[in-house]
Formats: sequence, structure tokens, C-alpha cells
Amino acid sequence: MAPSFSDILEDTRLSLRSLIEYGESLFNPTVRLGVTGLSRAGKTVFITALVHGLLRGGRFPVFESLATGRIARARLEPQPDDAVPRFAYEGHVRTLIEDRRWPHSTTDISELRLVIEYQRQNASARTLTLDLVDYPGEWLLDLPLLNKSYEQWSAESLALSRREPRARLAAHWHAHLVTLDASGREDEQATLTAAKLFTDYLRACRDERFAMSLLPPGRFLMPGNLAGSPALTFAPLDVRPDGTAPDGSLWAMMKRRYEAYKDVVVRPFFRNHFARLDRQIVLVDALAAFNAGPEALQDLEGALSGILDCFNVGRSTFLNALFRPRIDKILFAATKADHLHHTSHDRLEAILKRMVERAASRAEFAGAGVDVVALAAVRATREALVQQGRDKLPSILGTPEEGEMSGLEVFDGETEVATFPGDLPAKLDDLFNGGTFKGLTNTASDQTDFRFLRFRPPLLAREGGEEPALPHIRLDRALQFLIGDKLQ
Repeated sequence: MAPSFSDILEDTRLSLRSLIEYGESLFNPTVRLGVTGLSRAGKTVFITALVHGLLRGGRFPVFESLATGRIARARLEPQPDDAVPRFAYEGHVRTLIEDRRWPHSTTDISELRLVIEYQRQNASARTLTLDLVDYPGEWLLDLPLLNKSYEQWSAESLALSRREPRARLAAHWHAHLVTLDASGREDEQATLTAAKLFTDYLRACRDERFAMSLLPPGRFLMPGNLAGSPALTFAPLDVRPDGTAPDGSLWAMMKRRYEAYKDVVVRPFFRNHFARLDRQIVLVDALAAFNAGPEALQDLEGALSGILDCFNVGRSTFLNALFRPRIDKILFAATKADHLHHTSHDRLEAILKRMVERAASRAEFAGAGVDVVALAAVRATREALVQQGRDKLPSILGTPEEGEMSGLEVFDGETEVATFPGDLPAKLDDLFNGGTFKGLTNTASDQTDFRFLRFRPPLLAREGGEEPALPHIRLDRALQFLIGDKLQ
């Protein structure tokens, strides 16, 4: 399909911005690092721990430039984009260390600028500006909508909603859908009802019990200042993918609002933020999918493949730096590795690698670096061997959040307990082929094959007058992959 005038105009805008930013980077080397992930994956915690470790000088033995003493110092600088909220780093640190609570989830885009003063391997002094861009992964899953008509999106959304367990959750929306005449006159009240029921279905899919990941449009789940606007008041209709909407019809009304959503929400995000990224980390809460069951795991696999397909990846060259920057490194990180014994960490990495391998191979073919890691940006547990009869079980020690359950036991949020999380399967086919394991989607919580508890942040003691270092698992490995080469 030939590009439209709006597509050509958009490309011109992006090229001009790229040219300006390339000129600025000649005098001030800058890396724009995108941090994303689906809900509850730990984006806010990751950025907070990364910045805290660099500002304080954390224990990062794998992060070569810090481990060898070549980083002189790191400092925060004022927010570079006047129209984007600043990432609330200081508040998040207090929440983690003083309150022992996890910060609120990401609901909007935010940025933070960190300047790293370092010594190159040839002993010359340099600075690197690291712009951290925090945005919800749900917004990323909206980007494919730019290449889909309303009719195509409707057909895909309906087909997905008719699969189990989604079909159960979509029952009220489906019941309303059959009462609608797509070719009939536009009807505001019918549209409002359809949009509400469709949004309720998306929210139900995101619930911990089901943990679905493919849930566009993303802004329906986090509307912000667009709540109640026509751009967020539409829903799929059961129409032909190649059909044409009659003028003045309900179909035409829905289509118009779908296109408005792309113009008001998706295109500005792509133009102003996403298209400017140099590198990217995608955080993945695979343990939530294990808790939910095989359907959630398959849904997560599809979402990750779609996310990777969104990136304009490839080796960064002089020409594309001038006219269209490319993401030359992508790291997929399975978070909450501290909820497992270290003997299962390699299996967690293998599972995540399996999820993204097809899309990752395409990115690597284009010249981009892709890696997978299991990490915990803030480690909430310790490991221990617990005697059970004649056996010693490899267990983890931590303080479950208030209200968490294990069998019939309900935790109070204050008591540290030892739990045996179980082992992830060594054979990946047991997870991906056949869906033989039981999860919250189809069984009671005390009968699931996997049940990973949520833990509070650790109790940390101050070291002299300084804030305590935040314990982590492989955060330094993530840093080395993402920016290590920029500090040579």
C-alpha cells in the first residue's frame, strides 16, 4: 500500500527531529533508554534501583566501568522535556527504603536525566547523558493499530475474545454486542454502553487470576486526562473486515472514534517518544503468567512477539542516526527472580528466551543486539535450606505482603516466613505444548502448580549516614548490556 500524505509528513517530522538531536549528541553524547513492560512488571522499581545504584555507587561487579572505578560520579540533571512529567525518583526511594512499600505502577510516561562522569579506557575524561524514559507496555501494544483499519481491529479483537478464558469474561459485552445494528443510526448511549462493557472485559482479563497481556487499546486501561472523551468511547463491532461503513451509522461513528484514538493517542506517543529511543529494556512478569496458567503464558508470548515487532531495530549507522534512529540493543528481563531459588533462574531465562526467540532472531538479523536476563532490581528475599523431615529444601525467606495467602494461611505483612516456591520445569515443552500445568484460571489457589507470593521490600539498615544499598539480582548485568559499551 502506497504511503499516505500524513505518513510522508510524519516521516519528515521524525527525520528533522533526528537531525537536530544528532547534532546535539556530537557535543553531548546521549543515550535514550526506554523502560517498559506490562502492568506490575516492575518498571518503576527498576529505574529507581538503577539510578540509586549509580548515584550511591552500588554493588555492581558485572558493570565493568563502575567495578573498575572508571565512573567518577553520577548526578541528576533537570528534566529535559518540558511537556513530560519527571520520574519521581526521590519519592520512590523513600517508599522502598523507609515505608517498605512498592511504588505505584506506571500509568503515564515520565523521564529522568542522569549524567555519568567517567574515564575512558585511554584515561581521557568524558560524560554520558542517560535519559530514562518510563512508559506503560500497554501503550506499546497500541502501535500495531496504526497499520490496521477499524474493521480489521474489530475482527481480531472479537476472535480473541471468543477464546477461553476470555469468552467467560466477555459474556456481558458479547450479549450487548448482538443487540447492536452496525448499519443502523449512530447511537451515543449504545456506544457508551459498548465502550464500558468492552473496557470492563479488558480489565477483567488483566486481573491476577487471568493475567492476560494482549489488551489493546492500552489507554482504555489507563485513560488519564482522556477519560470519558470520544477518542476513548468506542468498541469493536461484528462487521466484515473488508466492509464499508454507511454514512451516519453506528459503524461509521465507531470507526471515526477509532481513527481519532490513533490520531490523539497513538501517533503522538510514537512521534514524540517511541521513535526517539536508542535502546530498550522490556520487563516481563512471567511468574504472574505461571500463577494464572497456560492460557496466560501463551498470551504473554504473543504480546512479547508483538512488542518486539514494534521496534525499528538494527545496527546504528551514521545515516539512520541522521534520519531515523534505530534501537540497536533490546534487553528482555524476567523480573522478580528473587521469588525463585537461584537454581531455577537459568530456567526462568530459558523460558523467556523461548517466548521471544522468533522475533528476536529477526531483530538480530537486522543487526540489533538482543539478550535475556532473569533479575530482581530490588531483592526482597534471602535463600536458606529448611529442614523438612530428612530433607533440606532450598527455600526463600521474606515478608509476604499483607493479605497474601499460602493454602489456608493469610499473612499479616510483618512476619518473615520461609517458603518453598517449587522448581520451574527443566523441559520447556511441558509449558508451551499442551498447557498441562494448572493455574488460577482453571483451579483453586491451593491446587495450582505454581503459586508465587508477593513480598514486601527488604528491611535495610543505614550504612553510616548514607542510604543503604539496595540489594539486587543481576541489575549490574542489565546495565553492562544496555550502556556498558558507551562507557569504554
